[in-house]
Amino acid sequence: MDPIILKSIATLGAIAAGAAIILFFVAKKFKVEEDPRIEEVTELLPGANCGGCGFPGCGGFANALIKGADNGDIAGLNCPPGGEDTMSAVGSYLGLEVAAAAPTTAVIRCGGTKTKAPSKMDYDGPSKCSVAHALFSGENGCAYGCLGLGDCVDACEYDAIYMDEETGLPVVIPDKCTSCGACVRACPRDIIEIRKRGRKDRRVWVACMNEEKGGVAMKNCKAACIGCGKCYRECPDKVRAITIENNLAFIDTNKCIACGKCIPVCPTKAILATFEPIKPKPKPVVPTTEDKVKTETVRTKAVQS
Repeated sequence: MDPIILKSIATLGAIAAGAAIILFFVAKKFKVEEDPRIEEVTELLPGANCGGCGFPGCGGFANALIKGADNGDIAGLNCPPGGEDTMSAVGSYLGLEVAAAAPTTAVIRCGGTKTKAPSKMDYDGPSKCSVAHALFSGENGCAYGCLGLGDCVDACEYDAIYMDEETGLPVVIPDKCTSCGACVRACPRDIIEIRKRGRKDRRVWVACMNEEKGGVAMKNCKAACIGCGKCYRECPDKVRAITIENNLAFIDTNKCIACGKCIPVCPTKAILATFEPIKPKPKPVVPTTEDKVKTETVRTKAVQS
């Protein structure tokens, strides 16, 4: 073999060996010891790495749990996909009692069905909500409503959401939903919200995100909230779960008692619920003076005859 090649190989080998030795000592000096509990807690988690807990993956959440445990409190930390069973297992491992979190589910805040918000144009482009959102307001003209292309469905790893072909809107299956928030992040229109499932699974929400004034909103969707305030006035004074802002009503899930009084007074039926509201009793008709006179005249004629 050519002596020059041998010399080159020897030189490169020496450089590689020197670099390896340097890296070895540097790695040893700056080595960061990871708490072994992090790996053990990570194994207790579902491994979905969905980000629903607010941390970058199960490893990040496990690290947060360990830090919280060292401070004696992991309140506020919750794993939506794992649910109560997972958090109980984590609490048992860490020797802390975990308070049961109120069950939640995703809710679709749009009522623009194909009937109530008919198409005015045809979209000819990539079947992605994110792309369509960047290109135009939507086939029905509402810049706030569902685009119906199913980005939320593609994002869900639990088959907890599907597109209804009849309405053109996504439908959430609460019993499958883990509240991981993947669908929330996937929707460019922000029409999906994680809300409490409510006592006995009773939920009430405003299925609209349109902040335009009533007349403008109604041109594109007959189910749009017009900000009339009737629901606000109907909500019991002791509850006051409804607010009106930017021409749009919002029901606070932390305050709402799911009495259903706001549902029948909504003129556009923009308020939806998981239960059938009790129909209000008809108000008694108070007879006027004229009515009383007419009644008395009829009675007099009847006696005379």
